[in-house]
Amino acid sequence: MQTVTEKVFENIHCGVFSTEDVANLISGTDDKRYGLVKRAMAAGEILQIRRGLYCLAPKYLKKKIDPLVLAQRIYGPSYVSLEFALSWHGWIPEATYSITCVSMRKSKTFDAPIGRFYYTRVPQKSFYAGVERLEKDDNVIFMARPIKALADYVYVYKKDWSDLKPVVESMRIEETDLRSIYPAEMEEVIDNYDSQRVRKFLEGLKGDLKL
Repeated sequence: MQTVTEKVFENIHCGVFSTEDVANLISGTDDKRYGLVKRAMAAGEILQIRRGLYCLAPKYLKKKIDPLVLAQRIYGPSYVSLEFALSWHGWIPEATYSITCVSMRKSKTFDAPIGRFYYTRVPQKSFYAGVERLEKDDNVIFMARPIKALADYVYVYKKDWSDLKPVVESMRIEETDLRSIYPAEMEEVIDNYDSQRVRKFLEGLKGDLKL
């Protein structure tokens, strides 16, 4: 087992680590540590997720990496939204294998060893309005609530919707799920977007649901 692999295996339970973590675990120069990382990668013991972020190869992991936890570390600030969030909440019937996220930064895609991660920039007043903070194994996951994920969906895919009909017919979201939205939750999301397309959709949906 390579030096970096051994140190990470012993000290970092989740198996995901950064360049800064390596600096804390191994003394010496940056060049020395980079050389150790390269050797461990060449040996197939560690995998690169993106520049400066790595994980142990599957056979060295103590437990499987949760992609939702990893999403926060790959590119942030960000939260899980769009199709993945809607599927996670059980609002759309299709399983979504790529992790779809919204970020404060420019849109970007990462093909990581454990999956594909999409990040799309969506302008809004308060980035985490309508986003839940979930905790899992001492890690934090930021997950959009369904109405927030739906608003992001309308913005990203430029949907010219003004009522619930296309949501039910095109996305196959059950009307009973839409009726579970609380009025205060709807108002928070409406107030958070300057996009006229999003606001028109949310106001139309609010009217149909009599919120």
